[in-house]
Amino acid sequence: MGSKCCKGGPDEDAIERQRKRKLLVAQLHHRKRVKAAGKIQAWWRGVLVRRTLLVAALRAWMIQCWWRTLVQRRIHQRQQALLRVYVIQEQAVVKLQSCIRMWQCRQCYRQMCNSLRLFQVPESSLAFQTDSFLQVQYAIPSKQPEFHIEILSI
Repeated sequence: MGSKCCKGGPDEDAIERQRKRKLLVAQLHHRKRVKAAGKIQAWWRGVLVRRTLLVAALRAWMIQCWWRTLVQRRIHQRQQALLRVYVIQEQAVVKLQSCIRMWQCRQCYRQMCNSLRLFQVPESSLAFQTDSFLQVQYAIPSKQPEFHIEILSI
């Protein structure tokens, strides 16, 4: 009967229920906002992490490019130095071969000269007889042999 006595009773219960419902709705809304804020914060942290990783990856890539360039430059310098040494050695070998071949040619030429001198009769040893007495001519033999070499080109 107490509820019938007071006319304000049923209205107060309705108000109380409405207040509780508003409170639950507000709490639910608050939870949704907190959850959405958490998602936004997680997304933002992911963006920051990805950005940091990208910067780190770019820096690592730049260091790798620099290092590869440095290594290639050193390899190129080493190759150039070896090429210079090779060229100098090749020039020395060619020069030495040229000198030896020229020496061999001179040796061969001297041998030919010496052998030709043996076959040539010096003019000073020839005696000519005129008017019944012996006349000897003295002449200095030439140092150069008298022979001709023909060089044919093919």
